[in-house]
Amino acid sequence: MKVERLTPIEYRDLILPQGYSVSKESLWLFTDEENTFRREVRAFLDKEIAPMTHQFEKNNVYPRKALKLIAKRGYVSYPFPKEWGGLNEGNGVTKDLIVSEELAAVSPVTSTARVANMLCGIPICRFGTDYLKEKYLRPILSGEKIGAIVITEPQVGSDTARMQTTAVRSGDYYLLNGEKRFITNCGEAEVNTTFAITDKSAHPHKGMSCFVVEKEMEGFEVVEHYELLGMKGARNGLMRFNNIRVPKENLVGRENEGFRILLDELDIERTVIAGEAIGHARRAYEIALEYSLLRVQFHQPISNFEAVSFKLAEMNTKIEAARLLALRAARLIDAGKPASKESAQAKLFATNMSVEVCNEALQVLGGIGYTTKFPVEQYYRDARMMKIAGGTTEILTYLIAREIISDANKKRREIKTSA
Repeated sequence: MKVERLTPIEYRDLILPQGYSVSKESLWLFTDEENTFRREVRAFLDKEIAPMTHQFEKNNVYPRKALKLIAKRGYVSYPFPKEWGGLNEGNGVTKDLIVSEELAAVSPVTSTARVANMLCGIPICRFGTDYLKEKYLRPILSGEKIGAIVITEPQVGSDTARMQTTAVRSGDYYLLNGEKRFITNCGEAEVNTTFAITDKSAHPHKGMSCFVVEKEMEGFEVVEHYELLGMKGARNGLMRFNNIRVPKENLVGRENEGFRILLDELDIERTVIAGEAIGHARRAYEIALEYSLLRVQFHQPISNFEAVSFKLAEMNTKIEAARLLALRAARLIDAGKPASKESAQAKLFATNMSVEVCNEALQVLGGIGYTTKFPVEQYYRDARMMKIAGGTTEILTYLIAREIISDANKKRREIKTSA
């Protein structure tokens, strides 16, 4: 049957309810309660967050209002226990994975800021005193305060153990000095979970500590906000600590156990970043799919051509596969099981997939995809960051290889011993 369309397709012409491309088979992997939760999240985001996202991208507006609404709704609280304002009922990371995917599909920059906010609270929750939880964690979960996780430095990226920021004990305080960069929520966060070296004489694995640093402490300086390729509206920048007097009560965990605290949050971070990457890819795919049904060339929808339909098939398959990997990692973490390899695999695959899918979605749209008439170009730019944040693809590949080789050697030794 011939289909004619004489006017150019506009973004408003697309019928795009959130997540309409998610298959029933994929949802079957989640519980009924989790699927109900997903629908509730979608409805809330469509009503409350989607209308304000245009200003984030076009006017470089930090999404503080959106973050407060999300926190008040409880969408920062699922990895945390109820006694401190959390909502974890045994599947907290899985629910956070759902929130990450759904929010990233609506507003990537809000999702990135939300994840940084949530990750700020993980070390405080798992290792902090009741005093720290009451003073800092509870306000983060309620939306009263914004948080940041402060690790990376100008000379230290993936090799976090070699950080140069120091904290020296002086009476009832630690004197904090150094620089941190590529910090999400830089300058916006009132609460900064910060890692520094407290024993230069020890190996960095045994000489690092974790502190809660307030933006209002004297000596806290935001040096620069970076202009980013994507994530317009984000606040990512360089901060400097000039002899900040951090109260000893703001030490998270014990002195010199900071490296263990740092590693502890990485599995959750990588899993929820995988969820964000899925959200970016899913939305770009949904736009490309709907566009292909309406765009007519040679008297028929371009979805009829294998050059397009095969792209759509591969895009859909990659998204579903990424969701499976991320869900496996989330389930393991919720069960209290080790998930270092699984979370790394989820992030590695999902972030690579997201860039590939967004690229192919742009190709399906052709020339109009390269313009700002459709948001696919934005998702493409936003997705690219995720291959760097939370562990680069190269580092994750190395970690996965190390894990599988270690496991293989262990099994070989067991077989040799039992023979």
